[in-house]
Amino acid sequence: MKFSIAFYVHHHGSGHFTRVAQILNKLKGFDITLLGSNLQPFAHLLPDDVHVIHLPMDTRSSEDLHFQNGNHVDVLHYAPLNIKGISDRVSIMTAFFQQKQPLLLIVDVSVEVTLLARLAGVPTIVMRQHGLREDLPHLMAYQSAELLLAPFSRSISPKSAQWIIDKTTYVGGFSRFSKENNHAEKHRHVAIMVGSGGTSIDAVFVEHLSNACPDFCFYVIGKINGECKELPNIEFCGHLDEPKTILDLCSVVIGNTGHNTVMEMASLQKRFIGIPESRPFEEQLDKANAISSVSGVQIVLPQSLYDTDWHFILNELETDAPNWDGIISEKALDNASAAIRAVGEKLFQ
Repeated sequence: MKFSIAFYVHHHGSGHFTRVAQILNKLKGFDITLLGSNLQPFAHLLPDDVHVIHLPMDTRSSEDLHFQNGNHVDVLHYAPLNIKGISDRVSIMTAFFQQKQPLLLIVDVSVEVTLLARLAGVPTIVMRQHGLREDLPHLMAYQSAELLLAPFSRSISPKSAQWIIDKTTYVGGFSRFSKENNHAEKHRHVAIMVGSGGTSIDAVFVEHLSNACPDFCFYVIGKINGECKELPNIEFCGHLDEPKTILDLCSVVIGNTGHNTVMEMASLQKRFIGIPESRPFEEQLDKANAISSVSGVQIVLPQSLYDTDWHFILNELETDAPNWDGIISEKALDNASAAIRAVGEKLFQ
């Protein structure tokens, strides 16, 4: 029996969208819908046959005159009261669930959406993430899901209860980049990747790096906060849809330890200085710990940015041969697609 597939994408940063877009490209022949908020900047990157439902934000607006945080609910992470955006998005999603039967929903990520789907009788697959995620809401979401899908290898999996491990399919790491490098790396050329989910890498820090390492050339990729001064060894590249050319040229990359950045560094076999930012459930710190033993990787905490001897650490890292073996799988996207198909075929045979 044919079934439809939907993906719910969390709106924090661009990482969830990037990950989902790569997976759905492997799911040919299905009626696929993407649901999420703030998808407008990315929708043009999707195949034309993917439907997009733009959900309202679930945060307080000026119209929400009776907003309250409400009493604490142990089983939910986020459940404020009297927010029109929340009631609207629930109405949109449940109407979609009713119209698209039979439907399989992949959630990346939200405890509340996972549980809403289960209450509406819609089976789910939940994406695993790093971090401390054995609190009651996560456990409830994991229990309600048909399958847990880990977009990373078992070798860097977070510590988990055995039943969570048993329920997880580890597809291996993947990213939008391949390790093919058409440009020779240049000694003392460093890329600085600035993400959109919040970072301590700002204009002040870039100036600090410039002064500490005058014999290095830095390329700043992404939108940076603060006043960007003209500096002799800094090139501000802004947002780049295709940053691989610059990354290929650089011998070291500095960036945060979000999932996609880490997987991209592994795909490109790059020397990497990871800065784990504050995130819910310590996600980036957990991922930083998981890769800290990788050859060619150094972790610098945000509170140590201005106490680190950057000239020393960059010189030392350039002498290391990066070795990300076992992190990336060439079959990861095929594995993810196969796992999704298998769940649907089991449910709707």
